[in-house]
Amino acid sequence: MKVLHLDKNHPLILEQLQELGFANDEDYTSSKEEILAKINNYEGLIIRSRFKLDVAFLSAAKNLKFIGRLGAGLENIDVDFALAQGIKLFSAPEGNRNAVGEHALGMLLSLFNKLNKADQEVRNGQWLREENRGVELEGKTVGIIGYGNMGKSFAKKLQGFEVEVLCYDIKENVGDQFAKQVSLEKFQQKVEVVSLHTPLTALTKNMIDANFITAFQHNFWFINTGRGQSVVTLDLVNALKTGKVLGAGLDVLEYEKTSFENLFTSATQMSAAFQYLIEAENVLLSPHVAGWTVESKRKLAQVIVDKIKAEFKSV
Repeated sequence: MKVLHLDKNHPLILEQLQELGFANDEDYTSSKEEILAKINNYEGLIIRSRFKLDVAFLSAAKNLKFIGRLGAGLENIDVDFALAQGIKLFSAPEGNRNAVGEHALGMLLSLFNKLNKADQEVRNGQWLREENRGVELEGKTVGIIGYGNMGKSFAKKLQGFEVEVLCYDIKENVGDQFAKQVSLEKFQQKVEVVSLHTPLTALTKNMIDANFITAFQHNFWFINTGRGQSVVTLDLVNALKTGKVLGAGLDVLEYEKTSFENLFTSATQMSAAFQYLIEAENVLLSPHVAGWTVESKRKLAQVIVDKIKAEFKSV
């Protein structure tokens, strides 16, 4: 079986697939049209987020038996059509869940203690102690939206901080010893920190909007390491201005291209809302790297290899 690799990943994926009997081809530069012209030669495809695998692409991939996506979400793949074509889909949320959990916690602690602001001030010769008085996580109620691999990892990291952890999910019975599952009404009534860990779906797109935000009883801190398009940025900015949202840690942004490799296609796309975010002292930004660690690069590749091996024991 021939496998086409469209994104560079940890070399173990090439080495171990070869050991399993797969023939690897690498193409990290050709256009989608050029890949489309030859995709029917392959039984396997390995990708991160280089481009969308839509109906036209999948229809041309007449011999494709599996797609391995080195990441958590499958929103760049027409999942229903792929499954209808008999194509196995492998993702790897197990590979970067720890990294995401740690990143979310790091963002939260940095916001609570104004570390980014204080760091810049000291570098500029300012020694402002009272202005950088922080708040403590202990005693807070932390709410997690989306209690899958990433949400569970974040909840586990919160152990030892003496906080109450609640979770909300459309699936039933996902709560565990690290987080108590509650209704959305109860969630919005109690939590003081909201951490978003949902994939991008029709249900989650633009989910965090003005109505959703104002339904919370408490002013709250907001962390998003899920998907940027789940948040209406203008509504979040308005909530930051009024103090309804006390601060935000955003690893993902509404404006990202679907490849996640670039923020804007042109400078003209810089919105007033984004301009506010980059100037706000109570906002922490990172370039979609919550799951992007040295360790997760290896783990993501290993998870995909293990899933392919389990499905195709002999090739």
